[in-house]
Amino acid sequence: MNLKQIIKDDIYNILSDSLSREDILIENPKDRKMADYAVPCFSLSKILRKSPNDIGLMIKENLNNELYESVDVINGYLNIFVNKKKVIEYIINKLKEEKEEYGSNNMGNNKTIVMDYSSPNIAKPFGVGHLRSTVIGNAIKNISEKCGYEVVSINHLGDWGTQFGKLIYAYKEWGNEDVVRNNPIDELKKLYVKFHKEAELNPELEDEGRAYFKKLEDGDEESLKIWEWFKAESLKEFAGTYNLLGINKFDSYNGEAFYNDKMEPVIRELDEKNLLELSDGAYIVRLTDDMPPALIKRSDGATLYITRDLAAAFYRKKNYNFEEALYVVGNEQTLHFTQLKLVLDKMGYEWSKDIKHISFGMILQDGKKMSTRQGKNVKLHDVLVEAIELANEYIKERSPELENSNEVARQIGVGAVIFNDLKNYRTSDIEFNLKDILKFEGETGPYIQYTNARINSLLNHKQNVNIDYNKIIINEYTWNLVFKLYSFPEIIIRAKEKYDPSELSKYIIDLAQDFNKFYGNEKIIDDDINATEFRLVICEIVSIVLEEGMRILGIEAPKQM
Repeated sequence: MNLKQIIKDDIYNILSDSLSREDILIENPKDRKMADYAVPCFSLSKILRKSPNDIGLMIKENLNNELYESVDVINGYLNIFVNKKKVIEYIINKLKEEKEEYGSNNMGNNKTIVMDYSSPNIAKPFGVGHLRSTVIGNAIKNISEKCGYEVVSINHLGDWGTQFGKLIYAYKEWGNEDVVRNNPIDELKKLYVKFHKEAELNPELEDEGRAYFKKLEDGDEESLKIWEWFKAESLKEFAGTYNLLGINKFDSYNGEAFYNDKMEPVIRELDEKNLLELSDGAYIVRLTDDMPPALIKRSDGATLYITRDLAAAFYRKKNYNFEEALYVVGNEQTLHFTQLKLVLDKMGYEWSKDIKHISFGMILQDGKKMSTRQGKNVKLHDVLVEAIELANEYIKERSPELENSNEVARQIGVGAVIFNDLKNYRTSDIEFNLKDILKFEGETGPYIQYTNARINSLLNHKQNVNIDYNKIIINEYTWNLVFKLYSFPEIIIRAKEKYDPSELSKYIIDLAQDFNKFYGNEKIIDDDINATEFRLVICEIVSIVLEEGMRILGIEAPKQM
């Protein structure tokens, strides 16, 4: 039942001699007391050469569908209230039948989306700064799959580049193998920070770093052995963080190093198409007048991030034949991806338009971006552990007898961190404050989880008797709640089209709030079995959508809290 489409079809059947379906707009009024749906007649007046009110009245007189409870014309708007009992019965039956499949669609038609997200840098802590790419990417992956796409998830590890030349130099100059082996990531971080502090006093160290990276690219045995050790230790540490987040699998872990032997054909093709230009000893591709050229190869022969991304784009198109290639990477990389697409376009590849930079803002600490170079990177694993510990304290205060309290604390703590990120529009910068995000009231993950747990406690009273819908009484709290459930499939599509999980996050907050208004104003369980069962079924279908919404966002739903 697509109510908007039904209304549009009914109006078109009345006015088909004068306009097309596309001329008819159906809106969701901000004030639901005015109408469930509103049809603005202003644009139609230009076509029909009648006043908006006269057009509305003409439509009203000819509408004949028992799905409409009432139709009014006010100030040029055709305001429609739908038949609440029919819609409620439809939504209940549909959700009870489809359960967690409710809201799924086939807009993707099994086409492939390649998603590049998370992508932490090896030999560095998995910092809070990589939280956003990881959870935004995971949520968009789940949303896309809900919309019928096949998604290839790629963890494009930051395992190549000049920074590793710097780190190898620092290790060889100041490192101690036994010390590093005992605490690999923290010690490598210290060496990286030390390199940059020393380079401020001695800028020639930057040349040393570039020279060591060139050795890596050229296959120097000692440098490669050190680099492989750094990578192996990093992957061990990353696994613990991904496990806490509940993200246990990527389809590919091919990082930048994987493309080291795949860049030369790209460079050769650029040259053959007369796009490569020598400038001050380096090779560049000129783009637009207002765009800096893309630097493809340095004067010392070393390649760059864009060179590897070009090779990766060709590899992914050949191996996955993607419909879309999504790069979930911070706002600061906008120029890079603009250049990447322009280079591919100049090479003559139309699929360059299918590459999309899904940008996001920074996580701020006291208003400042966290930076590994200054040694201020906060480990994401430590933050998640602290969140779990805080959640455990709250559980001891609120529900000291709760079984499996440690497991529930993990679900609450990690869920709070994820939801705090995803409730914000992705391009916005966000401040990180653990105590605020773990509150059980307000727009938080624990609020949604607690609402769902409350519903689960009510469902123990359900008797599974048939409901007589002719006897039910519908008030505004019941109707608002069910009408919110009706809009869930539309929200999924909107979140996919905008590549924005906050559309879904805001929706489930609103749904939880609407449920709590329903709960606060209805006596859920009373002597009237029919009314009780009806309200409990409403609770049941709300829980189905809340849990599915949380699953898509990457948040677990404890049954008790």
